[in-house]
Amino acid sequence: MHDTDVLIVGAGPTGLTLAASLLQAGARVTLVDREAEAANTSRAAGVNARTLEVLEAVDVTRRLVKEGLEAPRFTVRDGATTLLSVDFTGLPTAYPFTLMVPQSTTERLLLDRVRELGGDVVRPKALLTLVQDDAGVSATFDDGSTVRARYVVGTDGMHSTVRTQAGIGFTGGAYAHSFVLADVHLRGEKRSDEVRLYWASDGLTVVAPLPDGAFRVVAPVDDAPEVPSAEFVQHLLDARSHGGSTVTDVVWGSRFRIHHRVADSYRRGRILLAGDAAHVHSPAGGQGMNLGIQDAVVLADALTRVLAGGPDSALDDYAAARRPIAVQVVALTDRLTRLATMPRPLRPARNAALRVVGHLPWVTRALASRLSGLVYR
Repeated sequence: MHDTDVLIVGAGPTGLTLAASLLQAGARVTLVDREAEAANTSRAAGVNARTLEVLEAVDVTRRLVKEGLEAPRFTVRDGATTLLSVDFTGLPTAYPFTLMVPQSTTERLLLDRVRELGGDVVRPKALLTLVQDDAGVSATFDDGSTVRARYVVGTDGMHSTVRTQAGIGFTGGAYAHSFVLADVHLRGEKRSDEVRLYWASDGLTVVAPLPDGAFRVVAPVDDAPEVPSAEFVQHLLDARSHGGSTVTDVVWGSRFRIHHRVADSYRRGRILLAGDAAHVHSPAGGQGMNLGIQDAVVLADALTRVLAGGPDSALDDYAAARRPIAVQVVALTDRLTRLATMPRPLRPARNAALRVVGHLPWVTRALASRLSGLVYR
């Protein structure tokens, strides 16, 4: 006897997308999260074209586009000089842009859809153990309850309890640099349709617009403060960007370290992984949340087929399709991160080389296809 068809552990964007997709297909779904309430910070802020395409299937794309800000360009700059410009407007998609929207908004809209389909998130509910057999998986929780499911999916992040309980390794490492993330209001900053990456001698800084008029600033900083102040962010922008902007206030900020890891397997019997439980990497290129949402849509299709009596091998097909993509993304973001954080004496030569490469149309087209996620169709 099963309490549910699929137990999903973790209610971030990946878990919510998986729940909505399965509910829409008629599956019984239990979605749990260890936190008492969803995070209200922006965290991941860019939704790419491929993600917008796949979210059409659960009727979330139109809602996201309504609340987001379209950024059709991505540029790499050295001060006021543009080294490389990626234009998404010519891509073969209905969404030729990066949609800038706070992760909290993405999660809210996905949760709205889950509830419309008859589901919800049970929280706070922390997984303790998983025991699987030929017929299903038994999960126990910190509140003393148990859930019997036909399948369990871990969408519970880098420190996944599901992955640990399944005995799946998480191979990789961490970068030496710490990073600062801050959402700030800027006086004197007018351009709002472009994500800019500054590769200055003093280091890298990303400046990206958000739909509420704020800007996302991300930068590697040795000994970064846990909560960046307006003065600290101002110093970064003065040293690394084109100047001319004044930080009036910090809406939200944090410090983080970057890992690059991929799960050794995406499946162990009736237990599966998706999203950050399966792969984590540098935010360079804005692929993390997008990759997880795309995992969820592919996995939902596989689970729907199996639940309807299809061959169990569909779950292996999911793992075989998605894990190589994660390996590619980790490799790409690793190269971008190492380029961006290379030793200071080498940075002028790096920028000069990028200025030459940036004038090659095939290079910018290939980057547009990869950053948009369309290369993974």
